[in-house]
Amino acid sequence: MSLTAHRLSTSPLILPAAQCPRAAYLHIPFCRRRCFYCDFPVSVVGDRQRGETSVAIAHYVEVLCQEIQQTVPSGQALETIFFGGGTPSLLAVAQLEQLLRVLEQTIGIAANAEISMEMDPGTFDWGQLAGYQQAGVNRVSLGVQAFQPHLLQGMGRTHTVDDIDQAITLIRGLGIPNFSLDLIAGLPNQTLEQWQDSLGAALALAPNHLSAYDLMLEPGTAFSRQYQPGTHPLPTETTTAEMYRLAQQVLTGAGYEHYEISNYARPGYHCRHNRVYWENRPFYGFGMGAASYLSGQRFTRPRTTKTYCQWVEAGAATPEIRSLTLTVDNGPDRLLETLMLGFRLAEGLSLSALDTQFGDATLRQVWQCLQPFYHQGWVEVTDAKGEVCHHLQVLPAQGHLRLSDPEGFLFSNTVLAALFATWEATD
Repeated sequence: MSLTAHRLSTSPLILPAAQCPRAAYLHIPFCRRRCFYCDFPVSVVGDRQRGETSVAIAHYVEVLCQEIQQTVPSGQALETIFFGGGTPSLLAVAQLEQLLRVLEQTIGIAANAEISMEMDPGTFDWGQLAGYQQAGVNRVSLGVQAFQPHLLQGMGRTHTVDDIDQAITLIRGLGIPNFSLDLIAGLPNQTLEQWQDSLGAALALAPNHLSAYDLMLEPGTAFSRQYQPGTHPLPTETTTAEMYRLAQQVLTGAGYEHYEISNYARPGYHCRHNRVYWENRPFYGFGMGAASYLSGQRFTRPRTTKTYCQWVEAGAATPEIRSLTLTVDNGPDRLLETLMLGFRLAEGLSLSALDTQFGDATLRQVWQCLQPFYHQGWVEVTDAKGEVCHHLQVLPAQGHLRLSDPEGFLFSNTVLAALFATWEATD
């Protein structure tokens, strides 16, 4: 996919009504310490600093508000807001209230908006969580990652298993039903049995949403410097594949919908904000390193606190901004982006929508590329009634194109690599 340099101008960005974003991501970069697997843009403040006491956090919140206020409102209120990080639960309640107030005044917040906040166990108490809830937070994403003390310590997490239990007690005590737990598979020294224990422990807490991610050795992280893929003490590829299958079996067996490649939810509890990404809809992004998707272009902000603050204070028009400018018309970049994101969802991609957006000839080319995986059982086609079609030669006009669960999801990178290779060869 092509990368094109782009500089934001000081002119207002006026969007057509159909492209008005109704979702916003706010990056809160502060952490007590950096986890060994993390490559997100974060700023380490230590164990004693919080929003109430940290000058750095207070200044960042002011700059973040300034960036939001520079946004030209689209006329559409926000339906989802996601505070990610970093550790957003290091914010003072007053700082969260300030950010939500600026969003409301600048863009608008719908009455039934989903307002999510990532939190780490051990970083909030009853009064703080109650304050977040009163401010408007109605969905909590709790970064559990594992239930074994040695695995938590081995990945650089600051919380304990007891902290997890205490956090759930607070969440339940305040009557917040919409909460999610994050787990990571494929950790150093993690066994299949330990992964099964973590799944069981998570189910015992009865969240309405669970995210089960595979460990990725991202460049520049402590783990990438310490370990090589496929070598001890990392689990083998065979073991990590079994971990994925086990999660699918255990969680769907417990009544969770495997609605996205790494996400499970009780009916009615899909993460509305994240579906905006997977459905390739526009969204605002605010904060250090955050990305926004407006008018077919992805704008990313500077990844350090200093350069981000300088960029905002200069009017968001300095060259430090970097962006991926995607093809707005029906070009290959747009197609591949749509396929890559849509195949993450259990329902996959609408055949009629693909035909409308990219044309019948392109859809036939996609189908030709995917036929080997269809015959292998990794790709499925459903008809207008949602029933799986067998022995197809030609795609139906209505229905969906999707990856099978779990094998298609498990080998999604292989499927996507074939699609990317096909369109790269035609460029």
